Amino acid sequence: MKESTHGGDLVSARVLWAGEVLDFSANLNPLGMPEGVRRAAAEGVEEAVHYPDPLCRALSAAIARRDGVAPGQVLCGNGAADLVFRLAFSEGPRRALVTAPTFSEYEAAVSAAGCTVVRHILDRARNFDLTGAVLDELTPELDLAFFCTPNNPTGRVIDRGLLEAILEKSRAAGVRLVVDECFLALSDGGEAAGLAGYLEPYPNLLLLRAFTKSYAMPGLRLGYCLSADGALLDRISRCAQPWSVSAPAQAAGLAAAAEPSHPRLARALIARERSRLMRALEGLGLEVIPSAANYLLFRAPGITDLRERLLRRGVLIRSCADYPGLGEDDYRIAVRLQEENEQLIRAMKEAL
Repeated sequence: MKESTHGGDLVSARVLWAGEVLDFSANLNPLGMPEGVRRAAAEGVEEAVHYPDPLCRALSAAIARRDGVAPGQVLCGNGAADLVFRLAFSEGPRRALVTAPTFSEYEAAVSAAGCTVVRHILDRARNFDLTGAVLDELTPELDLAFFCTPNNPTGRVIDRGLLEAILEKSRAAGVRLVVDECFLALSDGGEAAGLAGYLEPYPNLLLLRAFTKSYAMPGLRLGYCLSADGALLDRISRCAQPWSVSAPAQAAGLAAAAEPSHPRLARALIARERSRLMRALEGLGLEVIPSAANYLLFRAPGITDLRERLLRRGVLIRSCADYPGLGEDDYRIAVRLQEENEQLIRAMKEAL
């Protein structure tokens, strides 16, 4: 049976474990989907007898108000990954920079568009932090550069001063800069650390954001991008099928935009539980990367089957063996509620 390389693949997991699976492989808001969002999605199904708004006009306006940008700077898609692929095919880049390790769909998208990929390898000894060394790679030979903050799967946030230097260097070099902020709302600094205020002076900047993580609604598929370059957004829009965002997803997004406190309420819980999880994992002899996000990357030295061991105990984690820059004994877990985290640690003790 073919398996997805991403987290959240419960269909594959149930091949090994037929019972209920506790999913630590998908990094979602541990508070779950807000009831108002769930209700709005259900009501959206009632409207599914009609075509959804192909331009997501009401949703884009709500996002603009929430994020403090102009409505014309918002483009919605069927998840952030959808927008990454649409960007790649709309722009046809020849050469793109990605960090390693990071979210795999950046490289997958530009490779599918026939682009040469340049990897900037992050150093484990530095906790995989991005450093100023990357500035030397932002040259006019590049068309696109992707950065993720907090990075997936490391949970490390890019220093604001370095981000500003990257903005300056990429603008001067004529490089389209893509910054993925999909996990920012659940990270320690919250969305205040985002770059929405930099869109106007840096028209080469494209921000990726999503409701998926912050509102625990991955099955509805809803992401968006922000840019002051209206022509770019028009090109990306043309590289999609009509009606790519369903009526239930648009309804859920409108309800989520009206509940900005939901991610904020989760952040204190995440910080507390992440600290407890990190101590417990280190107590088991695992090498944990300090994280500012709602997930932890760790290494289980020499143990390459930990995912399978845990799955036989009803717990699913993310193997990171497919990430460039990581190994077969690297894994990622989400931060969940206290009782669930304790269940993970009990299963981990048994498996190890």
